[in-house]
Amino acid sequence: MAKSPSSGRSDAGPAASLTPAGLHVLIALLDGPLHGYGIMQRIFKHTDGRLRIGPGTLYRTIQYLVDEQMIEESASRPRPDRDDPRRRYYGLTKRGQRILEEEAARLRRLVRLAGNKRLRLGSTVPE
Repeated sequence: MAKSPSSGRSDAGPAASLTPAGLHVLIALLDGPLHGYGIMQRIFKHTDGRLRIGPGTLYRTIQYLVDEQMIEESASRPRPDRDDPRRRYYGLTKRGQRILEEEAARLRRLVRLAGNKRLRLGSTVPE
C-alpha cells in the first residue's frame, strides 16, 4: 500500500475519507480554479440551491483537501481589474481528479445496487 507523503495515510480507498462537502468542492473545481466564495456559489448553482455550504465548513474542507493534496493553491488568476489580490484561488490536482473519479464510480455502483434491489426513493422500509 502506497502512503501519501504528507499525511502518512494509505492510498488504498482514498475516497472513503471524502466528505459530502469535499466531494462538492472537487466537483466545483472541475471547471477550473476558483476562490472560496466562487466555490460556494458554484456548489449552490450545481445543487439548484439545495445545498449552501457556510464559510466555516468550506474553509475547513479546503484545508483538508490541500493537506491531502487533492487541491492546491492556483497561480491562475483573472485579469487584475476583475480580481481582488486578497483572494486565494484553488485548483484540482491530479490526485484530486483521481479520487473524484473513484468516488464517482463508487456512487454509480451504489446507485446501480439500489436499483437492482428495487429501491424506491421515498418509500419506507418494511419493519
